Amino acid sequence: MNDDTPWLSPREQRSWRAFVRLNQKLTARLGSELQSQSKLSGPDFAILVALTDEPSGRLRFQELAKNIDFEQSRLSHQIARMIKRGLVAREECAEDGRGAFVTITEQGVEAIEVAAPLHVAAVRRLLLDAISPEDLDALGDIAARVLRHLETTP
Repeated sequence: MNDDTPWLSPREQRSWRAFVRLNQKLTARLGSELQSQSKLSGPDFAILVALTDEPSGRLRFQELAKNIDFEQSRLSHQIARMIKRGLVAREECAEDGRGAFVTITEQGVEAIEVAAPLHVAAVRRLLLDAISPEDLDALGDIAARVLRHLETTP
């Protein structure tokens, strides 16, 4: 072992491990419920949400990948599966022959309209019901601060 390693203190380790376990367990539960109730995977849901957040219902591949933190190849495979299921379509970009858009289909809109209320109910039941409004504010503040830090730290 390297003696120069700044090991986590017991307090830091307890908090870090609790955060990691919370993230793993909450993500798994939400994903499992989403799949069983709406037949959408977590990645399906993330893509459909990103597309419905756009008034046009479409995003360039690169912009979508950035929005949901997917590698380009992972996104391409996911989109191909979603196209086969009729949830999204691929549109070539007329202005840029190399670019393409991902567009939500009517079937994709219907799927997200079914899944979103179920997902919100699960988020409320599994997370929000367990914490106070003050805890929720603190959680939001901490998450925003760490996200800003991640965006500026190489």
